[in-house]
Amino acid sequence: MSACPALFISAPASGQGKTTITAGLARYHRRLGRRVRVFKTGPDFLDPMILARASGAPVLSLDLWMVGESACRNLLAQAAQEADLILIEGVMGLFDGTPSSADLATAFGVPVLAVISAQAMAQTFGALAFGLARFQPRLPFHGVLANRVGSARHAQMLEESLPPELRWCGHICASDEITLPDRHLGLHQADEIADLEARLERAADTLAATALADLPPAVEFSTPLPEALPPLLHGQHIAIARDAAFSFIYPANLALLEALGARLSYFSPLADEPLPADADALYLPGGYPELHAAALAGNATSAASIRAHATADKPLVAECGGMLYLLETLTDAQGIRTPMLGLLPGHATMQKRFTSLGMQQLDGLHGPLTGHTFHYSKLDTPLAPLRSATRAHSDAPGEALFRVGSLVASYMHAYWPSNPAFTAALFHGEAF
Repeated sequence: MSACPALFISAPASGQGKTTITAGLARYHRRLGRRVRVFKTGPDFLDPMILARASGAPVLSLDLWMVGESACRNLLAQAAQEADLILIEGVMGLFDGTPSSADLATAFGVPVLAVISAQAMAQTFGALAFGLARFQPRLPFHGVLANRVGSARHAQMLEESLPPELRWCGHICASDEITLPDRHLGLHQADEIADLEARLERAADTLAATALADLPPAVEFSTPLPEALPPLLHGQHIAIARDAAFSFIYPANLALLEALGARLSYFSPLADEPLPADADALYLPGGYPELHAAALAGNATSAASIRAHATADKPLVAECGGMLYLLETLTDAQGIRTPMLGLLPGHATMQKRFTSLGMQQLDGLHGPLTGHTFHYSKLDTPLAPLRSATRAHSDAPGEALFRVGSLVASYMHAYWPSNPAFTAALFHGEAF
């Protein structure tokens, strides 16, 4: 067993400021020389980018369904052996989802900090905090932080509204100087926020004046269990598109490919870089091709090298935004249609609202591969799916998986550590 101070940052809903507070805490404790490991609950690519900048370390996902309880336990155990502080950012509201952030915190005994945006409330703050603390009796509740507070008097009213048994951890005044900008899929990517470092430093300075400046209680985590993976991808060179258009990549996915023996290299279609000629397989992850469609359409060098890879019948795995890049055309939210690579028959059109959201699972020859979907585009293709995913908590149809020659594409973002054999089959171009 290893003991490590740990705190679970949650809220009554999305948009309360969880990421800002988690990032500010990570930066504050890192500035003190502490080794901080941050995790993000549920499927997310954007928040972890910012949290990684704040903490100086990769941010991995924790989810009792997608990652699995045993794997989550092992990830936390590994972190506890090397960190001075573990922070876990929740997803949506504390009790939202099945399983929820509360379920995760309870499973591992991590005390919960509730971040509540108090911008439009006074004494109701106390009732909301009381409900979060008591709704599930087994929940290890640490305390409450008031965010977006208007004045010292406002903060006093909020603190006085709390029942005496609930810990007041302080308040943060409303400030555009620390708020993180967002767009349709969530927060802006870390590299797109020009003053991100300044925002992180200001958040850290502000939190230094709260009770959160002290380390939270230590939590006992189990001893990590070593996982021996067969070298299923030994000798494989996998090229990965990575830039502002293709950035939705789980660090755990990359770690798995390397653990299976693959050599990874990266290139940027946005910078018109060619795919490495000796690449055995190609991964086009999700991201924001719709925001960069014109540039992608004009970058002939990248396009030619990807087409040559596909023509050579080498494995190509594309997810969500990566799949959109493979289509004939992509129409953005303004109605502008742009030609894409034309390797996958069909067209995609951006919608005003998300068209699919939630946990999904693909079942194949090697068993289930878990993942999730979250997109705003609608696909029109004559292709029949090779397989279709199922949803974790619904009978509604899941995402289609398409195969054209060596090309495999789907809207589903897969969590590859959930099934290493399935993953290896994808990148070998084998049956799965």
